[in-house]
Amino acid sequence: MKYVCTVISVADISAARKFYEELFGLEVYQDYGKNIAFTCGLALQQDFDWLVSIPKEKVLKKSNNAEIVFEEQDFDGFLNKLKAYSEIEYLGEVIEHSWGQRVIRFYDLDEHLIEVGEDMQMVVKRFLASGMTMEEVSAKMDVSIEDLTKLLNT
Repeated sequence: MKYVCTVISVADISAARKFYEELFGLEVYQDYGKNIAFTCGLALQQDFDWLVSIPKEKVLKKSNNAEIVFEEQDFDGFLNKLKAYSEIEYLGEVIEHSWGQRVIRFYDLDEHLIEVGEDMQMVVKRFLASGMTMEEVSAKMDVSIEDLTKLLNT
């Protein structure tokens, strides 16, 4: 068995495709009209109720029970790019988790929760550039030096 993708319900396949292509730089792998699959494993489905044979009112918006997560090497650049989307509703401001990763959460056009976080390799590099040792980074992030080294070498 292999994992294939995650499918999310969208009201307007064209608008959703444009949003994900422009904001996140996703590339279309397959386009079936009302279903579009991106190379990353995310798929968009218009008329989701029809696809899964449930009543339209059972397709919930803003359920807040899952999020689509991206990591970005140029996190500050992404935040500037995000400002161009005035219709976006934010879940809050940028936060920095205890392990040092900065993230922003917001809703897409169909009210799916999106998280964009600073690339974890960049977090480690930022800490090292600030003068922290690998041991200090390991303690701060609660990650073994071995795992940090793997992360830096990927």
